[in-house]
Amino acid sequence: MLEEECVRVGVRVKLSAQAREVRKDGEQFTAVTGEHEFSADALVVATGGLSIPKMGATAMGYELARQFGLRVIEPRPALVAFTLNAVDTKRFCDLAGVSTEVVASTGKQSFREKLLITHYGFSGPAILQISSYWKPKEKVMLDLAPDGPVFAGLLAEGGRRDMAAAGAALREVLPIRLAERWLELHPIKKWTNVALEEAERAIHHFEFVPSGTEGFAKAEVTAGGVDTEELSGQTMEAKKVPGLYFVGEVVDVTGHLGGYNFQWAWASGWSAGQAV
Repeated sequence: MLEEECVRVGVRVKLSAQAREVRKDGEQFTAVTGEHEFSADALVVATGGLSIPKMGATAMGYELARQFGLRVIEPRPALVAFTLNAVDTKRFCDLAGVSTEVVASTGKQSFREKLLITHYGFSGPAILQISSYWKPKEKVMLDLAPDGPVFAGLLAEGGRRDMAAAGAALREVLPIRLAERWLELHPIKKWTNVALEEAERAIHHFEFVPSGTEGFAKAEVTAGGVDTEELSGQTMEAKKVPGLYFVGEVVDVTGHLGGYNFQWAWASGWSAGQAV
């Protein structure tokens, strides 16, 4: 459909024409490739971010923004899996493939989605979502039982209190392998109310500090980019440089999972297209 629209309005598409230089001479922008120069009154930069470099991602859009005096928010991987330190890797990563619903939180942000244990750390929608807000060395908190109390039956009057009962209760809310691993790592040594309440709290407030992320190579999007304060909110035109537009992932706008980043790319591109 997009290709048909381009043909209808006379758009020329040049393949394998990498822009090596962009300059502005008076009112005109000129993009220089290896063999040709293309000049126009307007330049729309839709170069994307740094995510998935094997598909051709580069920093060109950021370099152009800086060239024309626009502020760039430092790019970073977003919607990306976390890696774990050596201790947590040993504790959890042999459970690769296990998935469970959690609430993942950092700062004031939280998401209730699935968590997936990988060979390197934690992934899944909950982790990808929260990664967009996480900063290095910050803690991430997981509520492993977001639907409510796990050990209510043990705390009830007359409730059975032993490891078998605790294991059965935990297997009701977690995958069996993860439930068993959790009790190995967090054994309940006493069966008092206080001890059971602490065990309950631990399940709902499991904190860890990621050692990092899987980086731009695996990130679904790039956070950061051209500062939105530098652009018109209606047309995406640079306020300082008439005729220069930035759209899509090269701009400091990052959406949630579910197609929101595609929608932003299309909407910002459409806005610039209406203006040029």
